[in-house]
Parts: sequence; C-alpha cells; structure tokens
Amino acid sequence: MALTLTLATSVHLLSSTSVARPPIFATDFRLRSRSRRTASSISKFQLGFTSTTHRCLCSSSSAASPMQFEVSTPNSQFLESLLYSRAYWVTEGVIAWNVDVGEGSVYLYGSRVAGLSFNEDGIDGYDFRVELEAESGSLHTTVIEKFPHIVDYNPFKVPSDLDIRDLVKSQLAIVCFDAEGRFVQGTGLQLPGVLDELFSYDGPLGANFTPGGGVSLHLWAPTAQEVSVCIYKNPLDKSPTEICPCEEVSGVWSINGPSSWEGCYYVYKVLVYHPSTFKVETCYANDPYARGLSADASKTYLVNLDSDDLKPEGWEKLADKKPCLRSFSDISIYELHVRDFSVYDETVEPEHRGGYLAFTLKDSAGVKHLQKLADAGLTHLHLLPTYQFGDVDDEKENWKYIDTSVLEGLPPDSAEAQARITEIQNDDGFNWGYNPVLWGVPKGSYASDPSGPCRIIEFRKMVQALNRIGLNVVLDVVYNHLHANGPHNKDSVLDKIVPGYYLRRNNDGFIENSTCVNNTASEHYMVDRLIRDDLLNWVVNYKVDGFRFDLMGHIMKDTMVKAKSAICNLRKETDGVDGSRIYLYGEGWNFGEVANNGRGVNASQFNLTGTGIGSFNDRIRDATLGGSPFGHPLQQGFITGLLLQPNGHEHGSEATQLLMLSTAKDHIQIGMAANLKDYVLTNHEGKEVKGSEILLHDATPVAYASQPTETINYVSAHDNETLFDIISLKTPMEISVDERCRINHLASSMIALSQGIPFFHAGDEILRSKSLDRDSYNSGDWFNRLDFSYNSNNWGVGIPPKGKNEHSWPLIKPRLQDPSFKPQSSHIVSTLNSFLDLLRIRYSSPLFRLETAKDIQDRVRFHNTGPSSVPGAIVMSIEDGHKGIACVSQIDPVYSFVVAIFNARPSELSFLAPGLKDRNLELHPVQVKSGDEIVKKSVYDAFSGGFTVPARTTAVFVELRDG
Repeated sequence: MALTLTLATSVHLLSSTSVARPPIFATDFRLRSRSRRTASSISKFQLGFTSTTHRCLCSSSSAASPMQFEVSTPNSQFLESLLYSRAYWVTEGVIAWNVDVGEGSVYLYGSRVAGLSFNEDGIDGYDFRVELEAESGSLHTTVIEKFPHIVDYNPFKVPSDLDIRDLVKSQLAIVCFDAEGRFVQGTGLQLPGVLDELFSYDGPLGANFTPGGGVSLHLWAPTAQEVSVCIYKNPLDKSPTEICPCEEVSGVWSINGPSSWEGCYYVYKVLVYHPSTFKVETCYANDPYARGLSADASKTYLVNLDSDDLKPEGWEKLADKKPCLRSFSDISIYELHVRDFSVYDETVEPEHRGGYLAFTLKDSAGVKHLQKLADAGLTHLHLLPTYQFGDVDDEKENWKYIDTSVLEGLPPDSAEAQARITEIQNDDGFNWGYNPVLWGVPKGSYASDPSGPCRIIEFRKMVQALNRIGLNVVLDVVYNHLHANGPHNKDSVLDKIVPGYYLRRNNDGFIENSTCVNNTASEHYMVDRLIRDDLLNWVVNYKVDGFRFDLMGHIMKDTMVKAKSAICNLRKETDGVDGSRIYLYGEGWNFGEVANNGRGVNASQFNLTGTGIGSFNDRIRDATLGGSPFGHPLQQGFITGLLLQPNGHEHGSEATQLLMLSTAKDHIQIGMAANLKDYVLTNHEGKEVKGSEILLHDATPVAYASQPTETINYVSAHDNETLFDIISLKTPMEISVDERCRINHLASSMIALSQGIPFFHAGDEILRSKSLDRDSYNSGDWFNRLDFSYNSNNWGVGIPPKGKNEHSWPLIKPRLQDPSFKPQSSHIVSTLNSFLDLLRIRYSSPLFRLETAKDIQDRVRFHNTGPSSVPGAIVMSIEDGHKGIACVSQIDPVYSFVVAIFNARPSELSFLAPGLKDRNLELHPVQVKSGDEIVKKSVYDAFSGGFTVPARTTAVFVELRDG
C-alpha cells in the first residue's frame, strides 16, 4: 500500500536511548491510500519518529492494526541531535566538541524561547547565532584537569564580545556544516565549566535573618530567566499570599523580606530552559538551602535555627559536655537505623516509636542497651540517613500497614510474609533513606509532627540525649546522588533550579547513574560548596560529631579535604562547637565514571592516603567471611570454615584452599595493623613485605592507609546480610547454633581488637538476623526488626523478599526450615556479654588504639607466620615501652605487653612462640571474669612460650607492668 502523508502541525521525536525523553513535537496527520476503502476507515493518527530509523508507528481506534513506514526529514535529524549534549562550554572563551570540522564551519545558536528548528534554508527559530573558530592544538591543561574525560576533544574559540552571562539562559545548540553549507551534525551543550568560571559565588545563600528582624533570600540560578518567591502563611495553603519577584546579580537571585515572613513557607518559581524537555519550563522548587519543610515537603519552612524557641534546655552548653575523645584512634562506631531502634520496642510509648524522641527515654530497653555499650567503651553512634529523603511519606496517616499477628503465625520459610511486605513497601514507614531530596533538613517521618519546627527540636533533643549517655553522633550523608531530576518531579530540587549543573552527565549529556540514580557532580564549584555548607549546617546547628559518606569515592577528594578543613576551623568560642573533634569517613569505592580519577581526583581509598579521612576496609571483611558480597554466598573464608570445615561448595583442591586461607590471613593481619601501606610483616611465603605489596586477586594492593584513623575495619554493615546471617549461610549446615554464635563473636573480636577504627552493625552483638535478606533497604520493619528485649534475633520470619534474594532461595529455604539454626535468648545474652567484654578489653589499654603508623610498626608483631604456620590461627602481640626496650615509649601505665590469639579453627589450638617465652602473661582480667567458660580454658606456658586456646575462641593475654 503506497502512503501519502499530509503533516499538519508537528511531530513526536523519540530517543533511541534507554533514557526516557518526553516528546519534542506532537502532530496529527491524515493518511491517504489509493484504496478508497482504506482511506475512509482511517482518519486521525499520531506520528512518532525513533531517533535511529525514523520509523513511524501509526495506530488508531478505527485501524485494524498498527502500520509502520519510513519517514526522513532534515528537521527530524536536527532535532534528534538536540537529544544529546555532546559539546562542553568549558571556559568563557572555549567550547570543546568531539567533532572534526574539516573544511566546514561550526556555529553556535541560541533561542530564548527554545524554538530552534530546521528548514530547507537551515537552522531556524534562533535569536542568536555566531560562528566559532576551530583552534589548532588540544584543550588547555586547566580544562583537562577539570574535565579529564574530554581530553581528546577539539577546542572552538568563542568570540570575546559575546554576552555569555545572558546567553546561558537560552536553549543552545552547536552545529557543524560541511563546506557546501549542508547540515552535518549538531548537539546541545553542557554548561558547568562556563558557569563555574563566570558565576562561582561565595556569598549568602538560603534564608538569612538580620538582627533588625528582616529576612533575605538568596538563590544561585544563573541560567534562570526569571525567579520569584511564593510566600504561604500556612503549609496547607494552595495559593500563595504573596508572589514577589527576585532581583539578579551575577547569577544570584535575591529578595529582602519583612520579619513577618519568619514562620511562613515558601517555594521558588523559576523560569528556566530545561534540556530534558527542550522547553522553557516554569519550575516550582524548594530552597536547596532549606532548613525546614512543610509536612508534605512541598514547601520550605522559613525558620531561624538560632531562635531560642528551637533550642532544648542546655543546648548552648552542649559543646562543653560532649563525651570525652582523647584521639580519633579512640573511636569505635555502632551503625543504627533510627526507625529500627525503637519501632518494636514495647518499653517506648507508641507515639515515640521509630522516631527521634525514642533516644531520649532513659528507661527504654533500647536506650539501656546503648548505655551498656557506652559504659563498655563504645564512643560513636552512626545513624543511617536522617536528612529529608524520598519514598517515605512524612505524614504518618498516609502509611499502609500489615497485620503482624498474621505474619507471626507463618512458617519460618514462608513466602507469604515477603509478598505482603513488598505489596506495601513503597507506602509504609520504612526505608533506609539513601534517596536524598534535601540534604539540610531533618527527616520529617521521624518527628512527632513533620510540619513546622518539631523535627528540628526533636533532632536536637536526640543528639543531646545520646551525648549525655556517652555517645557521639555520626550522620550518614549521601552527597553522591539525588532521588529525582527534571522540571516537574515533586522530589526534584536542584535540577529544577540549574538544570544540567548539579547532576553529573556522560559524554552524550545523559545523567550518570552508577551510584544508583542521578549522580551529583562535586567537581562543579557550587556542588562542592553546597556539600561543604551542608556539613557545616549539621555541625553548627545540630552539634553532630562526625559524618559517614555514602559512596564517598564518587565525591572529589578536594571536596572532602576542604570540608574537613572547614569543619576543623570551627571553634567553641565563635561557632559553639569544637570542629577538631569531628571525624569524617566513608565508602572509598572506586567504580563508575569516576573510577581511576575519570572526573578528577576522587575520594577513593588510595587517593585519601594522608588526609586523615577514614575509609571502609573491605579487605578484612572479605578475607574474614569469605568471597565478597558480589560472589557466591557459600564461598568460605577465614572464620567460616575454609579448608578446615568445608560446607560442600566447590573451593578447589586442598592446596588451593590452603593458599586461599593463608592469603586471607595475610589480608586480615595487615588489616589488624590498620591496613597501613608501609607496615612490614612476614607473609604466608615467609617473605617480609609491606602492606602495599600484599595484593588482591586483581593485583590491587590490600593496604592503602598512611595512618590508623584512615582505616575503618568491619565485617558487616547495613548492606548485605547481617553477620549472623552470613555465618549461617557460609558455615556447614550440620554445625550447631552454639558454634555459629562463637564464630559470630570471633568475627567481632577480630574487628574490636584491631588497630584502626572498629565499626559494628547494630545487632551484631545480639546475633541479629534479617531472615537472610541480603538487601533490606525497603523490606519493612518486619525483616529489619531489632529486639532489645533479647528474646529473639529475628531469624526465620519468612523467606526474604524476592527482588534481591530469589536466586538464593534454594540455599535459604532449608536453613530457615531447620529449627537448629535459631538461637535462643540465652545465646543472644551470652553473645552480648562477650561483645561488651571485647569493648572493655579494647579500652583497657591504649595499646589497642595506637595513634601513629610508627607506633604500630614499632609495637605490633604477628607470630604464626610463614609457610609452616598453623592454618586458621592469628597470633598478634603489642609491646609497650619498658626497661628492656628503650626505643619504644611507654603509653600504658598498666600493661607492658599484650598477646591476642584468634583461633578460627574448629579444634583447639596449641602454638609455640619461642619469641614469647619467659613472660609474665596472664589471661586478661575481663576474660577471667567472663561468663564465657570456654575462653577461661586458654593457657600460656612461660617456659615454652606455648599457648593453648579453645576452638573458635579469641584469647587475650596481658603482662602487668613491673612496679
């Protein structure tokens, strides 16, 4: 059938990429056929182009079936090119584009109303056009340093007389024509380079209250054409009481308002070209520097955080009453989710469960548990995200619930619980919170009232209460991505105000998603600044004591170093806080578009060496447990039975397993020496090597730190299975729950007694289970339950949610079915008491918390090394200064020598250490008094230098100082 198209108005142009793109044009057209019958039965259609073939798909309620046919127009080719932003405006005078002009020409076009199009005469709809000069040579080194991923792009010179400050407010396109003037290709532009050069700004942003009672608002939005502020008296008002235009100076829009605005709500109305829709959009956005929100998070609360009405009693003096912190080396960290802490705690009033105020109740089971940990020595409580995040409605009346009494009666391997949980998982009150919307506002769902000042006051009360029981507060911050983008999404903020700036884009101009979604770009000046300003907000206004950075490797190193410096400069006398005691650490993973400094020097493990910023040591985790979170779940490791107690998984020959076990021990030992790159130890081959010379399977060095506080040692965290769950997966099914409990404690002991900073996932110490869920970020309260009554560890509450676990259900189901896997209350209490003993031992001597790399190299030794070593056992000694060793200073007034032995073997360890003969070593007094009768069987013989340690036991021997 031959077809003739009569196009009426415009056409849908669709992208062939996986990134969803809205239509550029819409059209109706009439379809004619040589067949009168066909023509009479078909009337109106919509035409769509795909970006590769321009194939039209026609459909109509009156047509029998869709029809496809080829369409090709010059305008479609041009408009298709604008789907991409492949050119970079890197400096005021240079645009970089990966195109070979040859004998042709390149033009820059701009349209204030986003009307660029193409006709037979060329580009149309522009109100600005200028030819660019192709420059010889490569981009300047300063450009390459800022944009290393476009090192091979060609520079095009921008005329110096352009009003670029105004031009960036338009739809922009750069177009290449051949020597005959025919269209070759075109693209949109990425503007962060020129925006940074022309509009970088260090003045006030957000709401600023003046002593005279007025308030000023400042918004950085250099590409906006107009900005107004909409003022609402009440958060539920649909229409603003005032709409006030802002004035622009150098990209910053501001307005001075009366004192009556305080306590009101506002949003910005921003008129701006948005490259995702190819339109000049009217966007309504919260203030990126918001410090409060309405209950539905649709409006920014205009609040003065310095108001006395928002400060709990004694708040101003809190800096003087912070828990003592002699050195960062004294830090130990306990990671906890705000909702998990109390949502099932029946000793907490129902209205306070799952929220900030639960931490203020001295007599609750949860607070008493935290007090036990603090009394034993724990210093820092790490709270999972507490800023304003998406996917949990702040208004509790909108939540959906399930009847837990029904779930409690289900079999331990039932699939019904996970099915019911996932039905409502996006409408309940639970989420980890790694989906940031606004970084500077406390999450409303954890407050008694999400509107007004309540969330601010209650957050401060929480920090104050935790400090009073001896715990410093660490906030989990997620600056590497944002929850939403685009001009209309309710959770989009930054991308509404300066589209294309805050979110990192790839070479085609699409948003990078390697972190999950919507990667942010801290290599851009105002993103870097926003992160630093936000950190200072939390330190000064909420007096928190540290930050854990999610996917820190996706943040630039320079941002982290400048943030650390800015915080350290805070003083109690002027800022109300002592910034020198604020500790920074995070996930220094090196992947995605930032890997290997792909977007500049990123904050990865190796790059942070020498900064004093900590990063998680995944090496000790993987060697201890076996495999990795991305490997086979049955892969065994040092404590889970590799070689010594096989679980049936194929691990290779006995020789292969011995090598794996020996290699794992090297990784653990260097981890116990704070993962110092220059620490020298004897490896499994008997060679003296530095930590940086011990390699992973991909030849990456194991060690990366230059000082102990740059290493966070851990075996479990909120990610992946809990410690008890992963032990239950990796160990042979036939071993007893008593043995699994001992392995759980052994793993904790290897972290607690290592140099560096120990990190524990909440519940490790009470055998916490998530019923083998490997990713419980959205698995509801049911799978994330913490029980501080110690009656249950939450094992066997149903097979875990299908999404991330279905592939392992065949392994999970028989374990959940087996009643012998479930610990009793006595196991939980015993494990807790043993964990408290570990903390007491760590804080009984500064030898476990050495402050410098030199101290560790001079004092820490590993025995049982080399090819003749006993598999599955680590023997570590720490020596203090005493009469017989003049080159080492004395730091411990009580103990002159410590030996810690970690026996991961399923049998008793007998070990002779000739170098440890004739010492006055005794079992640590904490272990002598321990409720663990097995550890008390550990023996040292001075005559032979021999040690005997029971199976799956950590024994610590100490030598009292003479005199």
